[in-house]
Amino acid sequence: MKRADVIELFRRLRELDPHPTTELHYSTPFELLVAVVLSAQATDTGVNKATGKLYPVANTPQSLLDLGEENLKRYIGTIGLFNAKAKNVIALCRLLLERHGGEVPRSREALEALPGVGRKTANVVLNTAFGEPTIAVDTHIFRVANRTGLAPGKDVRTVEDKLEKAIPAEFKQDAHHWLILHGRYVCKARKPDCPHCVIRDLCRFKDKTGNS
Repeated sequence: MKRADVIELFRRLRELDPHPTTELHYSTPFELLVAVVLSAQATDTGVNKATGKLYPVANTPQSLLDLGEENLKRYIGTIGLFNAKAKNVIALCRLLLERHGGEVPRSREALEALPGVGRKTANVVLNTAFGEPTIAVDTHIFRVANRTGLAPGKDVRTVEDKLEKAIPAEFKQDAHHWLILHGRYVCKARKPDCPHCVIRDLCRFKDKTGNS
C-alpha cells in the first residue's frame, strides 16, 4: 500500500474513533496484564464477566496469590483454557512479588519472562498501560493487515515488523486499537462488511462483499 494511502487509512480510522482503547475492563496495569493473559483464545466480553467478579475480591499480586489456584479457577472457569491460565496467573503473581516488588515491569524483556506472557501480551500492556507505541498483532490485526495490503505477511512477527515500518509516527500509539476494532466489527473473518467500511476504496482485498 502506498504511503499516502496508509496515511489516509489511519486518518479515516482516527476520525471515526479519536480515542480508541482496549475493550477489556481494568483500572491498574496489573488488572490489564491479568485480563490480557486470560483473553488468549477467549472473548473480551467473557473475560470482563469473569474479572468483574474476580477483581472486587482479588486484584493485586498478593491478593491473587492468597486466593490460590483452585479458588481462582472458580472465577475464571467460564474462560477457555482456564486450568492453564489459573496456573500461569498464580505463577505470574509470585514472580511479580519476588522480582518486581509487586509492580508490573515496563520492559518487554521483563514482561515476556512472566508465565503466560508472550510478545503480543507484552505489547498490549506496554501500549495500553504505559503509553508505548507498540503494535500487538492478534488474529484481527493479522487479517486486516493482510486483506487490505497494509502489511501482508505469513506470520504475526512479519506483520508486526511491517506495520512498525508502515505506520507513520503520529498514528502509532493508537494504531493497533483501530486495527483490532476494525477487524472485530467491520473486516470480520467470515464475511467482511465492505459496504460499511470507511477504507474500502483504499483496501486491496479482491473479494469485497456487496450490499446484499
